[in-house]
Amino acid sequence: MISTVIRLRGDPAGAHGVAVLIRREGETDAEAIRAVTAAAFARPGALGQAPSAQAPPEVRLVDELRASEAWIPALSLVAADPAGDVTGHVLCTRGYVGDMPVLALGPLGVRPDRQRAGVGSALMHAVLGAGDALGEPLVALLGDPGYYARFGFRLGREYQITPPVASWQPHFQVRLLTAYRPSARGMFRYAEPFDRL
Repeated sequence: MISTVIRLRGDPAGAHGVAVLIRREGETDAEAIRAVTAAAFARPGALGQAPSAQAPPEVRLVDELRASEAWIPALSLVAADPAGDVTGHVLCTRGYVGDMPVLALGPLGVRPDRQRAGVGSALMHAVLGAGDALGEPLVALLGDPGYYARFGFRLGREYQITPPVASWQPHFQVRLLTAYRPSARGMFRYAEPFDRL
């Protein structure tokens, strides 16, 4: 297994760089990934109340994707701190543009105490590089264009790739990889577990 240690900038308080290891999800990481995903996607309760006790749907999504035919083990990556604790997770699974196999990115989650410290960026660069090394043509996602543009994502319509729900258009983005061919056009389709979100 190939692993890379990346030195990240310090936390917002200005601490020195923090080492993080980006590696493939291991056999014993599922529970830690659930915890990171639950913390990253926790929805605040009503004003003055604790966050909802119910796990966010993204937790179930990761488990269902792991059990589906769309799962690509090499593209489920975790960020671990020097003590080995999982602090972030990113996942790409099989999606399609028409009949062409492509990648669907998401969810990307970072433990709240490690957010805004470069962990999410490190995970994004690692998963995009891994997808490119596997010969994938492109990665699609639904997210904030202001965040994902820094990784080379552009609105899907620029490449004539449309989301499965028209109202997603302002947030549906595509990142071309080396194996991209302009014939990849049409409607994007996520793996079936995304349909239950």
